[in-house]
Amino acid sequence: MAHWLRQWFDPREVRRVGSTPDYRFSLANERTFLAWIRTGLALVGGGLAVAQFLPPLPIPHLREVLAVALLLLGGAVAVRAVEHWARVERAMRLGEDLPASRFPLVLALLVGLGALLLIVAVLVQAVTGR
Repeated sequence: MAHWLRQWFDPREVRRVGSTPDYRFSLANERTFLAWIRTGLALVGGGLAVAQFLPPLPIPHLREVLAVALLLLGGAVAVRAVEHWARVERAMRLGEDLPASRFPLVLALLVGLGALLLIVAVLVQAVTGR
Protein backbone atom coordinates (compact mmCIF):
# COMPACT_ATOMS: atom_id res chain seq x y z
CA MET A 1 0.00 0.00 0.00
CA ALA A 2 2.79 2.43 0.91
CA HIS A 3 4.44 1.74 -2.46
CA TRP A 4 1.28 2.79 -4.32
CA LEU A 5 0.92 5.93 -2.21
CA ARG A 6 4.53 6.85 -2.90
CA GLN A 7 3.93 6.27 -6.59
CA TRP A 8 0.88 8.58 -6.52
CA PHE A 9 2.55 11.46 -4.75
CA ASP A 10 6.16 11.18 -5.89
CA PRO A 11 6.53 11.36 -9.69
CA ARG A 12 10.16 10.25 -9.38
CA GLU A 13 8.90 6.88 -8.15
CA VAL A 14 7.16 6.22 -11.48
CA ARG A 15 10.32 7.09 -13.40
CA ARG A 16 12.43 4.54 -11.52
CA VAL A 17 11.07 1.59 -13.47
CA GLY A 18 11.47 0.68 -17.13
CA SER A 19 12.27 3.14 -19.86
CA THR A 20 10.71 6.43 -20.84
CA PRO A 21 7.80 5.87 -23.23
CA ASP A 22 7.00 8.11 -26.17
CA TYR A 23 5.93 11.38 -24.54
CA ARG A 24 2.73 11.41 -26.61
CA PHE A 25 1.53 8.29 -24.77
CA SER A 26 2.37 9.80 -21.38
CA LEU A 27 0.49 12.97 -22.34
CA ALA A 28 -2.50 10.92 -23.51
CA ASN A 29 -2.46 9.11 -20.16
CA GLU A 30 -2.43 12.48 -18.40
CA ARG A 31 -5.36 13.73 -20.50
CA THR A 32 -7.31 10.61 -19.54
CA PHE A 33 -6.47 11.27 -15.89
CA LEU A 34 -7.73 14.85 -16.22
CA ALA A 35 -10.96 13.62 -17.87
CA TRP A 36 -11.58 11.32 -14.88
CA ILE A 37 -10.88 14.22 -12.51
CA ARG A 38 -13.43 16.36 -14.38
CA THR A 39 -15.93 13.50 -14.07
CA GLY A 40 -15.27 13.31 -10.32
CA LEU A 41 -15.71 17.07 -9.95
CA ALA A 42 -18.97 16.93 -11.93
CA LEU A 43 -20.29 14.20 -9.63
CA VAL A 44 -19.29 16.18 -6.54
CA GLY A 45 -20.94 19.29 -8.01
CA GLY A 46 -24.05 17.27 -8.78
CA GLY A 47 -24.12 15.97 -5.20
CA LEU A 48 -23.88 19.48 -3.82
CA ALA A 49 -26.59 20.69 -6.21
CA VAL A 50 -28.92 17.85 -5.19
CA ALA A 51 -28.32 18.58 -1.50
CA GLN A 52 -28.81 22.33 -1.81
CA PHE A 53 -31.31 22.92 -4.60
CA LEU A 54 -33.46 19.83 -5.17
CA PRO A 55 -36.77 20.14 -3.33
CA PRO A 56 -37.74 17.32 -0.97
CA LEU A 57 -38.77 14.23 -2.90
CA PRO A 58 -41.87 12.13 -2.16
CA ILE A 59 -39.71 9.22 -1.00
CA PRO A 60 -38.30 10.11 2.45
CA HIS A 61 -34.56 10.92 2.45
CA LEU A 62 -34.12 10.08 -1.25
CA ARG A 63 -32.64 13.53 -1.86
CA GLU A 64 -30.05 13.02 0.88
CA VAL A 65 -29.23 9.49 -0.30
CA LEU A 66 -28.68 10.73 -3.85
CA ALA A 67 -26.55 13.66 -2.68
CA VAL A 68 -24.31 11.50 -0.50
CA ALA A 69 -24.05 8.83 -3.21
CA LEU A 70 -22.95 11.42 -5.79
CA LEU A 71 -20.42 12.93 -3.38
CA LEU A 72 -18.95 9.52 -2.52
CA LEU A 73 -18.88 8.48 -6.16
CA GLY A 74 -17.11 11.72 -7.11
CA GLY A 75 -14.46 11.12 -4.48
CA ALA A 76 -14.03 7.51 -5.58
CA VAL A 77 -13.62 8.57 -9.21
CA ALA A 78 -10.89 11.07 -8.25
CA VAL A 79 -8.95 8.49 -6.21
CA ARG A 80 -9.40 5.89 -8.96
CA ALA A 81 -8.08 8.39 -11.53
CA VAL A 82 -4.76 8.66 -9.70
CA GLU A 83 -4.46 4.91 -9.24
CA HIS A 84 -5.26 4.20 -12.89
CA TRP A 85 -2.83 6.87 -14.13
CA ALA A 86 -0.01 5.30 -12.08
CA ARG A 87 -0.79 1.75 -13.28
CA VAL A 88 -0.95 2.80 -16.94
CA GLU A 89 2.25 4.85 -16.70
CA ARG A 90 4.06 1.91 -15.10
CA ALA A 91 2.77 -0.52 -17.74
CA MET A 92 3.92 1.78 -20.56
CA ARG A 93 7.37 2.15 -19.02
CA LEU A 94 7.72 -1.63 -18.68
CA GLY A 95 6.32 -2.39 -22.15
CA GLU A 96 3.44 -4.38 -20.65
CA ASP A 97 -0.18 -4.54 -21.74
CA LEU A 98 -2.26 -1.71 -20.36
CA PRO A 99 -4.20 -2.72 -17.26
CA ALA A 100 -7.85 -3.63 -17.73
CA SER A 101 -10.41 -1.88 -15.57
CA ARG A 102 -13.98 -2.61 -14.57
CA PHE A 103 -14.37 0.83 -13.04
CA PRO A 104 -16.07 2.44 -16.07
CA LEU A 105 -18.70 -0.33 -15.99
CA VAL A 106 -19.25 0.10 -12.24
CA LEU A 107 -19.52 3.88 -12.65
CA ALA A 108 -22.03 3.53 -15.49
CA LEU A 109 -24.14 1.08 -13.47
CA LEU A 110 -24.16 3.35 -10.42
CA VAL A 111 -25.13 6.40 -12.48
CA GLY A 112 -27.87 4.33 -14.14
CA LEU A 113 -29.13 3.22 -10.73
CA GLY A 114 -29.24 6.84 -9.58
CA ALA A 115 -31.23 7.77 -12.69
CA LEU A 116 -33.61 4.89 -12.01
CA LEU A 117 -34.18 6.13 -8.44
CA LEU A 118 -34.99 9.59 -9.76
CA ILE A 119 -37.41 8.13 -12.32
CA VAL A 120 -39.19 6.28 -9.49
CA ALA A 121 -39.36 9.49 -7.46
CA VAL A 122 -40.82 11.43 -10.38
CA LEU A 123 -43.42 8.73 -11.02
CA VAL A 124 -44.37 8.53 -7.34
CA GLN A 125 -44.76 12.29 -7.25
CA ALA A 126 -46.90 12.25 -10.41
CA VAL A 127 -49.17 9.49 -9.07
CA THR A 128 -49.57 10.87 -5.55
CA GLY A 129 -49.69 14.51 -6.58
CA ARG A 130 -47.25 15.63 -3.88
